[in-house]
Amino acid sequence: MTMGLGGIILAAGESTRMGRDKALLPWPPTTSADGLQTSLSETLLSAAIRTLAHHCDMVIVIVGNNEGSLAPIVYASGSFLLRNPVPERGQFSSLQTGLQEVLNRGRDAAMITLVDRPPASERTLDALVRAFESREHGVWAVVPEFEGKHGHPIVVGREMIEAFLKAPESSNARQIEHQNQQSIAYLPVDDSRIVENLNTPEDYARLRVEEFS
Repeated sequence: MTMGLGGIILAAGESTRMGRDKALLPWPPTTSADGLQTSLSETLLSAAIRTLAHHCDMVIVIVGNNEGSLAPIVYASGSFLLRNPVPERGQFSSLQTGLQEVLNRGRDAAMITLVDRPPASERTLDALVRAFESREHGVWAVVPEFEGKHGHPIVVGREMIEAFLKAPESSNARQIEHQNQQSIAYLPVDDSRIVENLNTPEDYARLRVEEFS
């Protein structure tokens, strides 16, 4: 734990293309013959909570209409659950909900990730935290980069939090980051997981084959 970071996991999506809640997908992606989670595996959500908890002194999971199914995992993992009252407004509204709660709980920096992404390696998270701790004046956030693509988790300071919170609800995080690009440090990492998007069953199956065959 360091710097009073508040961890935020965005998990309020409907997972329509996956056909099941992505937060509940087994992790590592090993399943039994009938496709059910094995007793030895975590879920993407519990793995994300565990990973962020190593670097944050609290983890907040933002949920939507899936609150009932995710709450047992959130509480069993020792993290906080916060419902986005208007999840239909999209991911940016969940981000704003989470960031406001971070401020309400007395923190002014946050590590943010998406639940539909494999957990980044400990080496990546260590590097992100170190880069944020040693950032120059005027740097509001540190964003990991793999082969030229920006990914998650990201670490943001108070200035970036305020920029997100003051933006219109119709915005998205990428727009706000682009508007403040001069205040963001991009950190090259050797970790493809930061840019993996698990949107469909095919994405999940491919990852299982590539990483765990």
